[in-house]
Amino acid sequence: MTTNRRQFSRINFQTEARLFVADGEYPVEVDDLSLKGALIRPEKPLTLHHGSPCSLIVRLDEMGTTIRMEASIAHHAEGVYGLACRGIDLDSVTHLRRLVELNLGDTELLERELSLLVREDALPG
Repeated sequence: MTTNRRQFSRINFQTEARLFVADGEYPVEVDDLSLKGALIRPEKPLTLHHGSPCSLIVRLDEMGTTIRMEASIAHHAEGVYGLACRGIDLDSVTHLRRLVELNLGDTELLERELSLLVREDALPG
């Protein structure tokens, strides 16, 4: 039996997005998002390796509102890739925070996760 060490809530958020990697840009389907990353499914098979840098752009509306996340490949299995967030701009984190808040329905839980995120980012590498 495996234990779930997840400290950040994932929200189901199925939408199309674009994944940018060293050799190009690819359409992907986002399965879920969290303050620490995303789970994606490329539309066609890709060869991405653990630790490879990438950027994920998730379009939220027709007005051009997006979440842009600098990430790395954390894991992959059966055509699904887990991305670990390595950087996110203020506008994107604001949009992502609002999505998480709306989906969690628990402001205290969101504040706890944001606290963890700030503490992790403040730790020396």
